[in-house]
Amino acid sequence: MLSEPDRDLLRRLLEAVPLEVRRVLHKAGEPVPHVYFVESGLVSLVGANKDNRRIEIGMVGFEGLTGLDVLLGADRASHEALVQSQGSALRISSAALRAALAASPTLQETLLRFAHVAMVQSHQTAIAAGCGKIDERLARGLLMWHDRIRDDDLSATHEFLALLLGVRRQGVTVALHELEGNGWIRSTRKMVRILDRAGLQGKADGFYGVAEEAYLLTFGPPLSPDAAFALPADRDLA
Repeated sequence: MLSEPDRDLLRRLLEAVPLEVRRVLHKAGEPVPHVYFVESGLVSLVGANKDNRRIEIGMVGFEGLTGLDVLLGADRASHEALVQSQGSALRISSAALRAALAASPTLQETLLRFAHVAMVQSHQTAIAAGCGKIDERLARGLLMWHDRIRDDDLSATHEFLALLLGVRRQGVTVALHELEGNGWIRSTRKMVRILDRAGLQGKADGFYGVAEEAYLLTFGPPLSPDAAFALPADRDLA
């Protein structure tokens, strides 16, 4: 999405790095050392209260970047960034990115547009957490994960899914059985296979689609031809 001058501005500052599962990219309340442009894999954005009750407040895959606090002028992270699916990223030091943003208003504009999309996703996550049933929220989370991993087989432990939803593992088990009983997924101890996206979208009951539409309206379809990022079947951009 960047212009050639903006790409040139960043290219010499970027470093290719692997993303290992459970790697913490930055912690809440601490300085953000690097911003990561995710190429593959999945990074969970995790919020916590003072008693360390944790829940996923957003996720980033190939469509975005971590470290939005840096873009917004803050010097400390408001949440934790935790790798949940292995992959790769291009990282840049926060200081170097701030300098690049100051040098290029068009780069700043493009990245702030992603900050807007991430904010919409966070709002929708809050709505789902406050109003949705566990199985509806799980369907939404699996769809969002599927969008970013672009594989029907998702390596997912019950522990991670409990974090995603902010519930106990027993609640996750019951919700998985509900989705599996309808033929939408197949679940094992450490794997969830997506069998029927349309069924999951229906089960998500409106909690999936708003953030995805905001992304498409802001940036257009992802450039990757095999991307799963899509609106529910009954929505379009016409």
